[in-house]
Amino acid sequence: MADNNWTDTQRFDSKASQWDANAVRAALADAVARAIIAHLPVSRPENALEFGCGTGLVSLRVAPRCGRLTAVDSSEGMLGMLNEKITAENVPNVETRLLDLSLAGAASNLGGSFDFVFSSMTLHHIPDTAAFLGLLYSHMSAGGTLAIADLDAEDGLFHDDATENVHHGFDRQALQALLEQAGFGSVSFLTAHLIEKKNREGQIASYPVFLATAVKPHI
Repeated sequence: MADNNWTDTQRFDSKASQWDANAVRAALADAVARAIIAHLPVSRPENALEFGCGTGLVSLRVAPRCGRLTAVDSSEGMLGMLNEKITAENVPNVETRLLDLSLAGAASNLGGSFDFVFSSMTLHHIPDTAAFLGLLYSHMSAGGTLAIADLDAEDGLFHDDATENVHHGFDRQALQALLEQAGFGSVSFLTAHLIEKKNREGQIASYPVFLATAVKPHI
């Protein structure tokens, strides 16, 4: 299997201009954004982070509920599309960053401490889940909330490209254990969306997408 993951910027750069045109993807983003907004902290997040923001399908829905949002992605093409939207819609509180947070030391460029961190369909592209969750924990403020939407454990046929080196979704109990191992508490899951799509074998299949929420405890 080729060593490709979400850091393979050429793969995502090549898809950026047509990313939003996919109806399945648009429906997923809408459902995930609704779920995230419904589970925002009671107090308005003042310094939020989204990792793997892509073209901003979720970002721009969540941003009005935050004081400031740093939207991070490793694809310059994806961020280019988001920056066009930010300019066209005159969005004042979103700053984009070209960063690959899965690389050692990259997070040192983030600065600050985030009280809300979220993502949609990105975690399964990151090779070392445990280490990455620990990294997020270290960049969050006490009492901060984490919200991650991703695939439930699947049959390995969800992605059209068989060479993509990804996790085939996540078992909820196993992911909860990793979140707690990283230091998070109050972990909970809900089903945010059900993707109906033709898988790599040409069969129509259903793929549930969960929203996991967790809190960095006050110490």
